[in-house]
Amino acid sequence: MRMIRSLLTFLWIAISVIPVGTFLLIFSLFVSAERLWWWFAQPYLSAAIFAVRWIGGVKYRVLGLENLPDVEDNQRIILCPKHQSTWETFFIPSMTPHPLAYVFKRELLLIPFFGWAMARLDMVHIDRSARSQAWSKVADLGVKLMDKGKWVIMFPEGTRTHRGQQGDYKNGAARLALATGAKIIPIAVASGRCWPRKSWRFTPGVIDVSIGAPIDAIEGESPIDLMAKVEAWIETEMRVIDPLAYPQSP
Repeated sequence: MRMIRSLLTFLWIAISVIPVGTFLLIFSLFVSAERLWWWFAQPYLSAAIFAVRWIGGVKYRVLGLENLPDVEDNQRIILCPKHQSTWETFFIPSMTPHPLAYVFKRELLLIPFFGWAMARLDMVHIDRSARSQAWSKVADLGVKLMDKGKWVIMFPEGTRTHRGQQGDYKNGAARLALATGAKIIPIAVASGRCWPRKSWRFTPGVIDVSIGAPIDAIEGESPIDLMAKVEAWIETEMRVIDPLAYPQSP
């Protein structure tokens, strides 16, 4: 039964992206990227989370919503979530009051419908093989997009990690925050307990999400020191919301 529920959920996600992506591409000829987000992208992502919940049996709890600035607040924000599965890439945009600009590898643009739609949504796609050019692009576009009311979202570990493990935290988000005066909001996400990394099968249960208070850069602070604060909060909070994944050392 679990396999059937997982299969039905993934089929719905895969098939529904075709009409949504098609309409988004058509409407992109006439309307702004912000309207495309609220008309197509955000509803699709919210519907995907709904399908994962009611078909796949994966529910969620969220702590710290009060740490997200109000919709009228236009301060520059960078979201830094823990990355254990695909779930958080769908969930976080579904619950934020501002449209998001993902920083992602440009190869994703080749995915039919999904990648094509992302190319029309004012996001930041980078060539990881050209690091210096990639950073310049992130910094330049990051400022422009944040000043349009978007929040930038960057997964500091870069790739998905197994439940209970800690990836290598990169300093890109901290560098961007220092360069732009943005605040970093750390987010702990225990998605690996229900949707493991690189898995096509759900484990019914509850995913806990904890949103931390915005972290400001101190004048003269290095990107390494700033990201160390983000990493410390996320990894400490992960042990609070998913203690079974982090057994105490004997």
